[in-house]
Amino acid sequence: MCACFQVLLKVPVPPLKQTLDTYLKCMQHLVKDEQFRKTKGIVEKFGAPGGVGETLQKKLLERRERTTNWVYDYWLEDMYLNNRLALPVNSSPVMVFPKQTFTDYKDALRFAARLVVGVLEYKTLIDARALPVDFARGQLAGTPLCMEQYYRVFGSYRYPGLKTDMLKVHMNCAALEHMIVMCKNQFFRLDVIANGQQLSEPEILSQLEKIVKMSENTKEWFPPVGVLTSDGRTEWTQAREELTKDPTNRESLALIESCLCVICLDESSRVELSDTNRALMLLHGAGPQQNGANRWYDKSMQFVVGMNGICGVVCEHSPFEGMVMVHCSEFIIKHITTTVTPPSSMAELPAPKRLLWKCNPHIQRLMTSSGDRLQRLVNNLDMDVFKFKVFGKDFIKKQKMSPDAFIQVALQLAFYKCTSKLVSTYESASIRRFQEGRVDNIRSATPEALAFVTMITDERRNFSDAEKLKRLRDAINAQTNYTIAAITGMAIDNHLLGLLRISKELKMEKPELFCDETYQTSNSFILSTSQVPTTVEMFCCYGPVVPNGYGVCYNPQPDHILFCVSSFWENTETSSTVFIKALNEGLLEIRDVCNTTKP
Repeated sequence: MCACFQVLLKVPVPPLKQTLDTYLKCMQHLVKDEQFRKTKGIVEKFGAPGGVGETLQKKLLERRERTTNWVYDYWLEDMYLNNRLALPVNSSPVMVFPKQTFTDYKDALRFAARLVVGVLEYKTLIDARALPVDFARGQLAGTPLCMEQYYRVFGSYRYPGLKTDMLKVHMNCAALEHMIVMCKNQFFRLDVIANGQQLSEPEILSQLEKIVKMSENTKEWFPPVGVLTSDGRTEWTQAREELTKDPTNRESLALIESCLCVICLDESSRVELSDTNRALMLLHGAGPQQNGANRWYDKSMQFVVGMNGICGVVCEHSPFEGMVMVHCSEFIIKHITTTVTPPSSMAELPAPKRLLWKCNPHIQRLMTSSGDRLQRLVNNLDMDVFKFKVFGKDFIKKQKMSPDAFIQVALQLAFYKCTSKLVSTYESASIRRFQEGRVDNIRSATPEALAFVTMITDERRNFSDAEKLKRLRDAINAQTNYTIAAITGMAIDNHLLGLLRISKELKMEKPELFCDETYQTSNSFILSTSQVPTTVEMFCCYGPVVPNGYGVCYNPQPDHILFCVSSFWENTETSSTVFIKALNEGLLEIRDVCNTTKP
């Protein structure tokens, strides 16, 4: 239980009529008129007195009474565990640490040793339940937040399944005493406790040096088993079943599945260390021929230390949200950069154990296929990290506007400039104000945003600056109001998902509302966005969630805003470069609207 658990309420179930009315308002301007008329009729029938909606709502309210969090399992399965796509790019976000300058490989290992100690110190705080309680920032600031997600940071493991994955969480992380170190696609067990004592930084460094030396012995190399975890979840399940037929493999898998975290010691990559290239290296390791197989994607935390200074963390997203990853990462970076290592006596430790694998020709073929699919994913990802330097959140706050709402309106303007339309947009909203709260969705493509972007891009009519500013403020207020609804448990996405899942549990025929084309459109998030602010110079990024979409992660700082925009090359309608150009133009135009209307 988290420290603030007693004062937190359960996630509410919004009133049915409120959700249905909001759903219609969110979708009316995103679908054709004829389709909307059809949807309106379906929604009215669903919400009518004595109708299907009332029955499902009643059951959902009963579920709320008997569970800690009525939406948690539904949401986890729908968002992550039922998704069959590969974890790299499609699901696992990464945090790119500040660029390091290592003089040689030993320098990189010193950084890695210090990182391991930082991880262990953070784990000590988690084990003791000594992390200070988080309080909400931004809208409705000051509310205590649920801390449950922090207790899943190190003890979580996502097992692949044929139709749905399983998330297993070791609640007693104190019992976990080893990490897995990957080097040259080989696996090594690093015991962080010896004779009841945690290893010192010099001892960890010594063990890492032994691992690097052992990994250089090509005669003892095993095939790159890690590449299997980069595949689609169903494919990986089938490969894992083949692997587990051999007891040697079962033993190695058990060690990986029960580790605290994975440390990936990466080879130097042959690219310039731009922000974009560093992001790509962490997202997918540049494929099986570089560092793409030096990973184990099922594990919740994989810390990457590249010999050329590309460092960061790859997170399996199902146990926790981005801000938990941020807090953990910032703690570790601060430990690395500010801690002075005290001299300590070195114990003579046994060499770390290499994990062994038995791979028959069938498993070898599966690895080759996984590697080919990973390479296709690598070749398909169009990623661009863009630092907008003209202004940051300080300027936006001076306009008496919410920085997040301002940026969301700018993203709608950028998308409209590229496509002359708006689409269903996802912005994650934390519902950690409630017990075991995760997220709901802020639907940023509001009618007010559409009114603003059509006005500012209309070259045939001459609108006054005052009219433009009014439309801008309307769009920002609509975004802010929806944000407040979402963080207080009154958004529509979780609620609609809950009604759908209850209908399945009751073995009802799928309600017409959920078969309707508008509902499919509403859940295809062509624009998937998230604000992940940091206090250390690092940034988060991820891939798009649909083939024809964009993933946009942004980090507002006082004097600049960092955007990580991703799309897929295979889709000819999208281009990260074109989107960023439109975003840059849009931000400047919105600034001009603010500046030209100063009294």
